[in-house]
Amino acid sequence: MSAVHASRGRLKPASEHLMSEVAIVCNLAHRLFTDSDGHPLPNTPKAAWLALRDDYSLIRKHIEAVLDGFENFEEKVQNPGGFVLPHRPRDAREFDTASGKAHFTANHLEYLRVPEGRLILQTLRSHDQYNTTIYGKDDRYRGIHGGRRVVLVNESDVSELGFEDGDMVHLVSEFRVPSDGRRISASFPIRRQRAAQPPTTRRPTSSYRWTR
Repeated sequence: MSAVHASRGRLKPASEHLMSEVAIVCNLAHRLFTDSDGHPLPNTPKAAWLALRDDYSLIRKHIEAVLDGFENFEEKVQNPGGFVLPHRPRDAREFDTASGKAHFTANHLEYLRVPEGRLILQTLRSHDQYNTTIYGKDDRYRGIHGGRRVVLVNESDVSELGFEDGDMVHLVSEFRVPSDGRRISASFPIRRQRAAQPPTTRRPTSSYRWTR
């Protein structure tokens, strides 16, 4: 994750009105943080938002000014293959600790205890997805087509809870619920999944029950 290199889109934009993520953010900032004459509003972040939108080299200059390892950013990023950021433990075996040595810790393993009739919910990245950007409605890795609003459930759990593949369910959270005692995400179709490996002991972020 320490390699920095330039990238450039190769496809023709689908529309002349299609904006880059940088353009969207800068346009929003300009609307929110400046007046009708383009002057910064009081107590708001100050930057030449439209200039940053139109010239990415200005963004790189800001990055260069505040982050270590990005000195001469504009020049280095033009090199074929880019450049690698410095990393003291890797490059010089230096550690920013009182002893100057690496410190290791061991944590007690907490085994997951799931109440009867409940399941643990977690999110995941899937095919045709990069971070929060979704490029398509299909996930060919899991045989999902035409939409991503699904909940994947182990086939044994589906049978034990009395559901069928494709049933619509609501997800009801029982973890740190609000004052009214309910947090519901409605209408998810079940997709039966065959277990590829034993369940993990990862600490849950939420415990859910199922309702039709």
